[in-house]
Amino acid sequence: MPIKLERKHACPFTLVPLLIALGFVLFKLYTASKVTNPETGRTARVGLNPEQEQKLGLEAYAQVKKDEAAKIVLTGPEIDLVKRVTNKLAKAAAEKAIVNYNWEVSVIQSHEKNAFCLPGGKIVVYTGIIPVARNEAGLATVLGHEMAHATSRHGAERLFRSEIIKTILGGAQQSLAQMDPNQRQTIMGALGAGAKYGATLPFSREQESEADHIGLLYMARAGYDPKEAIGFWQRMDELLGKGSPSEFMSDHPSHGTRISQLKAWMPEAEKEFTQYHSRAPAA
Repeated sequence: MPIKLERKHACPFTLVPLLIALGFVLFKLYTASKVTNPETGRTARVGLNPEQEQKLGLEAYAQVKKDEAAKIVLTGPEIDLVKRVTNKLAKAAAEKAIVNYNWEVSVIQSHEKNAFCLPGGKIVVYTGIIPVARNEAGLATVLGHEMAHATSRHGAERLFRSEIIKTILGGAQQSLAQMDPNQRQTIMGALGAGAKYGATLPFSREQESEADHIGLLYMARAGYDPKEAIGFWQRMDELLGKGSPSEFMSDHPSHGTRISQLKAWMPEAEKEFTQYHSRAPAA
């Protein structure tokens, strides 16, 4: 009587690609540079050196100036205001900065209420944010925050983390290559959502909070009353609060969270503010 051998189905999942990806991730983590933030003490891993990071920032800055050439403000009270505040903050940042930047700022005529600082210290300010700032201290809140992203090397850290997540997800996708396409799509969708809401967005909020903290210290160290930062974010909350997504789904902390954190950091900032006035020459 012939013996019937039971046919085994090939497993639709193989660990090999995922293990290779995890091995690459471990190698990246081992070889990455560690940088410790002198203001907060937080240690981060980055894959770019400061020169590479600044090169990327310069290229992006050149592109912004090219795209917005017709709107760049060259003279007048707005550019004078922004440069004055930037210069004060740059001196404050230099006291503890691990990388010294050649700060440069461009002001763009626009109703957009925004500003950003690229790696390497290249700053772009849209005039729409100036009325919301109301005064130099309000503007120092915005610029201090953006400059803190640069001095903390958040761009390089974010790029490194993004590469790690992409590598892991890529390994997972290869491991599921033999699986039914619909089932594979469902699993990868769940993994992608988990990475976004469990890693990417919380990490982005962590960076934003750190920039708030350091920016508060910069403005106080530059002689601006740090309590003005609370008023600025309250105004932003009134302008944007109702249309903002929940904090869980956002890459920024909610304005309420920001204000609570600023109040917690205020004693530290007020100490910097007091020290500034103690060493400032008498009028």
